[in-house]
Amino acid sequence: MTTAVLEPRAGRRCHNPLNSLHAAHYFSADLAEELAAIGVTSPRAVNFAVRSAALGPVGAGAVAAAFYNYKYELVAEHVPAVWRTAAPEQVLAARLRVVDATLRRLLGDEAVASDDMAEAARLALRATEACTRGGRPLYSAHADLPVPEEPHLALWHAATLLREHRGDGHLAALMSAELDGLEALVTHTATGRGMTPSWVFTTRGWTRQEWDAAAGRLRERGLLDADGELTERGGALRERTEAETDRLDRAPYEHLGAAGVLRLTELATGFARAAMTAGAFPADLIGKR
Repeated sequence: MTTAVLEPRAGRRCHNPLNSLHAAHYFSADLAEELAAIGVTSPRAVNFAVRSAALGPVGAGAVAAAFYNYKYELVAEHVPAVWRTAAPEQVLAARLRVVDATLRRLLGDEAVASDDMAEAARLALRATEACTRGGRPLYSAHADLPVPEEPHLALWHAATLLREHRGDGHLAALMSAELDGLEALVTHTATGRGMTPSWVFTTRGWTRQEWDAAAGRLRERGLLDADGELTERGGALRERTEAETDRLDRAPYEHLGAAGVLRLTELATGFARAAMTAGAFPADLIGKR
């Protein structure tokens, strides 16, 4: 095991492009097509099914708890009903087909078959060896799934594990900061790095009125100003939350070591940039408006 001390944000910098690679399939046209083939046609049901399938045929409460920033009533419209249409095993198989098609289209067959892809997969899988299960339901559920043989799918699988491992820890940090799911979204959007409100309303089920009410609560705490921008106190809270997330997520990257983290960051950034250039994400996804 490598014990070299990493730069404070090295894990975060590595996570970001890996997270982009993981998330690309959520916006792929292949996703709707593959899920429709097994009977799941509602875009919202598709979203809940593909991310929660690793948990098994769970109910709305478990999904809402694990996802954190989705409105419970929206989750309950589709879960557990979706499992009467398609079993989790069917969804997981369809999801892997989507990832295969999506990465091949975005990156090209040459990149998919490259030595760089195989190296990135090896590095990312090595990092996952130090992930921990306790208090991390989405990571732990995905860790029970087999590692795909093809390198691009193995990289995506490892990216998913690292993403959910960090995400589960992030929820603990948000609760410590006393930010509920919607307040977390409002403050993240205010940084300019989160989803636009219109995407939050479409995908998370919240209304403009509920968004405004959450913003009001944050203003009362001195975290947002009258224009919806983070105050100095609000910015400091967001950074403390991210720093705590880094702390809770440090083990995989310490295990990989400074040189390995640097190389994985380089490789994942190249793949993520290529995917974004190829149109992996909607242009209006990120921003304050």
